Amino acid sequence: MEKIDKLDRQILSIISKNARIPFKDVAEECGVSRAAIHQRVQRLIDMNVIVGSGYHINPKILGFNTCTYIGVKLEKGSMYKDVVPEFEKIPEIVECHFTTGPYTMLVKLYARDNEHLMELLNSKIQEIPGVTATETLISLRQSVKREIPII
Repeated sequence: MEKIDKLDRQILSIISKNARIPFKDVAEECGVSRAAIHQRVQRLIDMNVIVGSGYHINPKILGFNTCTYIGVKLEKGSMYKDVVPEFEKIPEIVECHFTTGPYTMLVKLYARDNEHLMELLNSKIQEIPGVTATETLISLRQSVKREIPII
């Protein structure tokens, strides 16, 4: 893998705060040409340092008022590979992690309200073969959201 140098880190720091910043502004802040920024960003994409881009959508504006983390226990940890495709069929699930600790998996989802959450739990998640138990934690407020520090 190629090295990430000081300029790469400076670029990453800038664009991770605002992915829509024009390259000319990044170039000006870094003291290099716009072409150099374009080449560096493309190289970082090719190296899988930058993985994706897009917009952050506010779930509440779309009517999804309940953010929930669900600890999922499976009959056997090896059932993870069978359960993930089932989770992928539930559009409200936005993240799924295979974990250590008391749960086999940790899932993040958005529901419209508590009734919708109960429907997702009872009619979808707990009905998946291999799921033996769930524990639900409702997020009252997200206090920190950021990218990994660029150091």
